[in-house]
Amino acid sequence: MRLLVVEDDVKMAALLKRSLKREGYAVDVANTGSEAVWAGSEFPYDAVVLDAMIPAPDGFEVCRQLRDDGKWMPVIMLTARGAVGDRIRGLDAGADDYLAKPFSFAELLARLRALLRRDPGERPTVLSAGDLELDPAGHSVRRGGTPIPLSAREFSMLELLLRRKGEVISRTAILEHVWDFAYDGGSNVVDVYIRYLREKIDRPFGRQAIETVRGAGYRLRADGG
Repeated sequence: MRLLVVEDDVKMAALLKRSLKREGYAVDVANTGSEAVWAGSEFPYDAVVLDAMIPAPDGFEVCRQLRDDGKWMPVIMLTARGAVGDRIRGLDAGADDYLAKPFSFAELLARLRALLRRDPGERPTVLSAGDLELDPAGHSVRRGGTPIPLSAREFSMLELLLRRKGEVISRTAILEHVWDFAYDGGSNVVDVYIRYLREKIDRPFGRQAIETVRGAGYRLRADGG
């Protein structure tokens, strides 16, 4: 899962990025409204954590511009405690939820998880391909009922493949989704992690769900292999 954190307080932005990365998210940071609008328009984020009071345009206008541009990723807005008017403005601008500062990081995580599974049409509770199942909320993977432990990166990569099962996904698209904006994509890290996944979800079960499409990328078979 790839998140955009929009926060002009450098220390708070660094703390949020570090904490979210520990939870397995890929995180990009924008410090101004203009950076946020550009990033949100250019990259396929799964969710945005958006501070209301940032250098122009403010968080309300950022959210409004993203919605006007057809970007419907979940947005959780950070507002000042007791600022009811700001919360109303945020929701009216298109935010999905708000959290008052100071806040508990555990609550932010819980709200993000809730937002990321809110629309059952686009985000099914359990992703599956044949007998391969991934539960985003429970952060668990099973093949034929057998639990499969995955690292945070492996889990994020498999989730992307399952959400787009049957489609060919380029190495660049995988990098942009699973790793953050600052990552140097010159290495073969995607191929390495694909190999890790195959060793865990395919080979022990005699399957070949993850296919290499030469010159194009990778595809997860819709039937789960």
